[in-house]
Amino acid sequence: MTHVLVSGANGFVGRALGRALVDAGHTVTGLVRLAGRCGDGVNEWVCEGTDFAGVDDAWPQALKPDCVVHLAARVHVMHDDAADPDAAFRATNVEGTLRLAAAAWQHGVRRFVFVSSIKAVAESDRGHPLREDDPAHIEDAYGRSKREAEEALIHYGEETGLDVVIVRPPLVYGPQVRANFLRLMDAIWHGMPLPLGTARARRSLVYVGNLADALVRCASDPRAAHQCFHVADSDDPTVAELAQTLGRHLQKPARLFPVPVGLLRLAGQLTRRSAHVERLIGSLQIDTTRIRSELDWNPPYSADDGLAVTARWYRSTHKGRS
Repeated sequence: MTHVLVSGANGFVGRALGRALVDAGHTVTGLVRLAGRCGDGVNEWVCEGTDFAGVDDAWPQALKPDCVVHLAARVHVMHDDAADPDAAFRATNVEGTLRLAAAAWQHGVRRFVFVSSIKAVAESDRGHPLREDDPAHIEDAYGRSKREAEEALIHYGEETGLDVVIVRPPLVYGPQVRANFLRLMDAIWHGMPLPLGTARARRSLVYVGNLADALVRCASDPRAAHQCFHVADSDDPTVAELAQTLGRHLQKPARLFPVPVGLLRLAGQLTRRSAHVERLIGSLQIDTTRIRSELDWNPPYSADDGLAVTARWYRSTHKGRS
């Protein structure tokens, strides 16, 4: 078994990963800026430096992990109010990542698992499921920062010998999910009509339990060395199918009505929400052949399992009761 340091261990994915690592018998330390919420069995290292400033000097002498899984990041938002979004994303997702990687290497870490994003490749699949070696067609500052971090880490690994493993998930869902996925559940719960009846494009998603399971494998399996992997559930639903399945588990049938996709795109242009509309009606399927073949990995949970757990969490919250 290995000792794994997880940055962002008290976040949405970090908590699931901590549980999965502990359940698999690994020693886990969470690198966090605020104490608490890492979960049972996870030791905490609180390091308050912005963008991992000073992380090398603050590294505890007794902390000797075999692997770092780097989850902490400045995340994608629909309406970014930063004066220079590229600079803001780069400061955390590129410069901060390299600071942590360099500190890890100096303190004996030999594997660094970087949780990137499918946005580091593209926002749409352009007619075939996205593979790890497909040309990049990046559309926003978040995606650019993740791609730049990937490239910088690979270069650093080649210079030093650090084993860099890159994982690119699509949208991650599960209990405590936020942003668009939560808004979709809100809309279904409150019976709002959704103009998605004709949206037939398929989109890859990943249940947080499946992503955590894949990251455990990437942290500990020798075959993952120096690899890049796409990770997703086995099923790629249309947004209409996703809404219908969520409605079934929420016990609130989704109220879908048909609107031509062309009209939805026009509405997005007129309201300056084209990116938001494309995330509902555009196709984004990813190819997970590499991780399945190289690591013999298969998602332990079906999409229906993951959506059922997510809906059950939603029903138990104040949002579900409102």
